[in-house]
Amino acid sequence: MADTLQTILCVASYVKGQEFIRQCKRQGCTVYLLTMQKFAEDDWPRDCIDEVFYLPDTSIRNDVILGVSHLARTHRIDRIVPLDDYDVETVAALREHLRVPGMGDTTARYLRDKLAMRVRARDRGVPVPDFVHALNYDAIREFMARVPPPWVLKPRSEAAAMGIKKVDRPDELWPLLEGFGDRQSYYVLERFVPGDVFHVDGIVWDRRPVFAEVHTYAQPPMEVAHGGGVFRTRTMRRGSPEERELKELNARVVDALGFVRGVMHTEFIRGREDGRLYFLETAGRVGGAQIAEMVEAATGVNLWAEWAKIEIAQDERPYEPPPCRRDYAGVIISLARQEARDTSAYRDPEIVWRLKKKHHVGFVLRADDPDRIARLQDEYARRFLEEFTARMPVRDRPPA
Repeated sequence: MADTLQTILCVASYVKGQEFIRQCKRQGCTVYLLTMQKFAEDDWPRDCIDEVFYLPDTSIRNDVILGVSHLARTHRIDRIVPLDDYDVETVAALREHLRVPGMGDTTARYLRDKLAMRVRARDRGVPVPDFVHALNYDAIREFMARVPPPWVLKPRSEAAAMGIKKVDRPDELWPLLEGFGDRQSYYVLERFVPGDVFHVDGIVWDRRPVFAEVHTYAQPPMEVAHGGGVFRTRTMRRGSPEERELKELNARVVDALGFVRGVMHTEFIRGREDGRLYFLETAGRVGGAQIAEMVEAATGVNLWAEWAKIEIAQDERPYEPPPCRRDYAGVIISLARQEARDTSAYRDPEIVWRLKKKHHVGFVLRADDPDRIARLQDEYARRFLEEFTARMPVRDRPPA
């Protein structure tokens, strides 16, 4: 391994991906980390990192390209990997600039740009909610006349529910667009589809899913982000018709977007009015909100570690997904009023992981019965609301 791959550069605009870094070191790589100066004292696995480099702001793409190009004068770089969703397009541009193997600009757009992924999916026959680019005013007027409200106005390249605004009337939309000024073209307007939201988290190799776990949110993430409450998601019942349907649609999304290899977090919604499944959005990275811990609890598969193996292998050697268990797991997380929480009263043996983060409370649960996971989540959600839950207004971008 070390003879064919010397170095991997991880780019991180947030503190995450520790297991990815550890797996790279276990695979015999030299590991470099590029992050922001304000994360210099954070919880990185420093025993697995050979050198750390800092920039004031990794969101300024040209600064990253110039900085890494300068680094490459004296450091060999064989792979470059984004550890956060916000780094995907920057790293794709870096790969193109330095001619490093991996996903380039075009495919990265399909995994980050909500307009690009919708156009591509629709053109390949994948069902998506009606949408229009928030650019040409006549096209927007035609869309609003044809598609009944409400609508959702989404930034094309944000993560999760950040920056999303629900619009009930045309006279609400135009001031929002005017307020964006020259950045109007960075938004997409979409039909609001009420319904249940699901996500598929898995591994793609050679343009096909080789591992896929299907989950159901207790409430749509946008509803939790904007209305407050407790975030909950859990493994869907294995072998059910709905699980099979979601896996099939997920495979169609992978094919439509031309994703070759890596990990994906993809969201779907079943419309309450028509019963149809629609593709909402995807990302070429590990899902946030402790989804990786949930997947590992249910299956024993660590998505961060498998992603590292895939990035190292590229098309130079085969990859086989690991054997996995078929248990059930769930996540429950809430903002907390208290900086430090006492969760010692929560003693059920199904709790296999506890969130250790200021002003947050959360668990990962594991059981062999999906109904047991659902009952515990419902019970804990009620208790969280009484004992811990705080609400913050949704941000246009999550705090670093």
